[in-house]
Amino acid sequence: MVKKKNANLSTYLSEIAVQGIQEKKGNDIVRLDLRELNSSVSDYFVICNADSSTQVKAIADSVEDEIYKLTQTHPWRKEGQDNAEWIILDYLDVVIHIFRTEKRDFFGIEELWGDAEATTYKSA
Repeated sequence: MVKKKNANLSTYLSEIAVQGIQEKKGNDIVRLDLRELNSSVSDYFVICNADSSTQVKAIADSVEDEIYKLTQTHPWRKEGQDNAEWIILDYLDVVIHIFRTEKRDFFGIEELWGDAEATTYKSA
């Protein structure tokens, strides 16, 4: 379980998101720290991928459940549940991107935000 340290809320939310992804065995988990970038749209992007739409949906549900359980926070906006090729959970300061593997390569989010500090995490 993630324990809240003396970190701000966005850091805490990003850690919970990583935990939710790991619980459903998301692949290639990366957290981009956007806080030092002038053009940033949020504090963090958390990115992962999965090999099937079913797993993409399961990861999104896990992240949403974990964040709600620990913070009673719902996403401000959700997109992509219908086809589950790329689901976005937007918590304003933290945006979680869950891709089908081939879509992640196509969109290249990490390259678009290449100046951000990236932290990689192992799948559980």
